Amino acid sequence: MKFFSKTLILFLFITFNCNVVFSADVWVNNLRRLFQDNAAIIYEINLRTYNAQDTNKNGIIDFDDAEESGTFLNAVSKLDETAMKGVNVLHVLPVTPVGKTKALGTAGSLYAASSFNTLNPQLKSEKSALTIEEQAMKFIDEAHKRKMAVIIDLPSCGAYDLYLQRPELFLKDKSGQPMVPSDWTDVRILNAGSESNVNRDVLSLYKEFVDMVTNLGADGIRADVATSKPAAFWKELIDYSRKKDPQFLWLAEASDVWTQPVAQGMVFTPYDKLLQAGFDGFYGRFFELKNWKTAKSIYDVISDLQLLKTKYTEPKSVIGSFTTHDEVSPILINGSPFSEMIIWLNATLPVNSYFPDGFDTGDNYIYNWANKKALKTFTDDDYYFVHRGKLDIFNFSRALGGKDRNLFQNFVMANGFKLRFINFINNGKYVPLHTSNPEVFAYSVSSNGKSIIVIGNLNFRMPVEAEVKVPHITSANMVVPVKIKGIPVTGRGSVKDKLYPGEIQVLYVDDLEIK
Repeated sequence: MKFFSKTLILFLFITFNCNVVFSADVWVNNLRRLFQDNAAIIYEINLRTYNAQDTNKNGIIDFDDAEESGTFLNAVSKLDETAMKGVNVLHVLPVTPVGKTKALGTAGSLYAASSFNTLNPQLKSEKSALTIEEQAMKFIDEAHKRKMAVIIDLPSCGAYDLYLQRPELFLKDKSGQPMVPSDWTDVRILNAGSESNVNRDVLSLYKEFVDMVTNLGADGIRADVATSKPAAFWKELIDYSRKKDPQFLWLAEASDVWTQPVAQGMVFTPYDKLLQAGFDGFYGRFFELKNWKTAKSIYDVISDLQLLKTKYTEPKSVIGSFTTHDEVSPILINGSPFSEMIIWLNATLPVNSYFPDGFDTGDNYIYNWANKKALKTFTDDDYYFVHRGKLDIFNFSRALGGKDRNLFQNFVMANGFKLRFINFINNGKYVPLHTSNPEVFAYSVSSNGKSIIVIGNLNFRMPVEAEVKVPHITSANMVVPVKIKGIPVTGRGSVKDKLYPGEIQVLYVDDLEIK
């Protein structure tokens, strides 16, 4: 295999990663276009923890010791760091007030919304004379100055507190009791109506949310459990938002493998109907990567991504939802190689990259105080309710982070690579490559006489050997090893490879187009 010099490789990586330019220019939202081009690198944050000031390092925020949880204002000081990682979109978990009755956790679940037209007072800094709305606008404006768009999360249910105030908004069972989705004891299901009869009261509630976030300057909405409302409901709401801002993005929490409602008797709208209603994108099924054992699963996904380009009148896309706040940390599933695989699949597939806060440094989301009795609570739950290995959305807890420097370097490098080659990745021809080992997947993307080759080992326990068929490649081709650990050897028409457990390799071939 013929490699470029180390100097050239270093130059390429520097070029990839030096594209963040801060500017005070007037912000113009182009998020839909960015998303349709698969050029969004989305970073999911919980403002309560994003820059929480846990000065005594015990993992929780002790307000009695003058510690401060994450707020709109103290989040601003972390934006430079986030932007420099290559992030260009922030997905902010719900900023609505949280319910405190039948609550989960000592601060209340972010998804237990007690109001849809006001902001969560927990996110207000008492160190400023600005109103909470002004503080939220400041945060969004500062993100915009760093060339980052902002998506705000729209909860799918209402808190039990809201039900007590406005019971007419909620679905009832045969006995007249409000319906509970699965085991989410702190929320009740809103009654959005049906395809033929949309509930105008709930629609008005959501229009108030749209008014609020657009007035704050947000660029889009991620709709929690979007499948739980009829397509007609979403179409009217999305059309309403687009009259305010044609570039306003709508991302549906929906998957092509989800076919059932979260509770019996609840509406279920499949992902394709949501896209037809106006959503720009959805989650896909990438969270199943942890269960994929053979290359066929990857190839099937690539095929579906290609079909997505032509299936709808308006362009649609997906996010690389390999891991979210609903998924256990990849570190706990298959170690850091699993996280590296997620990073580079996001960078080389025609998807919008997506990562939760703490992922890039290897946070395992393990909290020492999890599910223990609390000395102090701000709800009627006096336990630190936590989903093990998942980002905490229930308590005032520490800022997220980890110590995996190698993972962080891969994160920054891959994001830079994607931004540098986005047109290539988005518009190139994808070709699944045959491998001699079913646990090894390989694909190429080619354009204008150049190719990117990706090879991955789905066996996270053992190293494997494989021969990858690459049409017309020879040892004379100019190959840049963008990301490798093992050393592949190029022969006539193939690459012979030994991959470490869970290893993913990315090669850039400067003088070969694979068709």
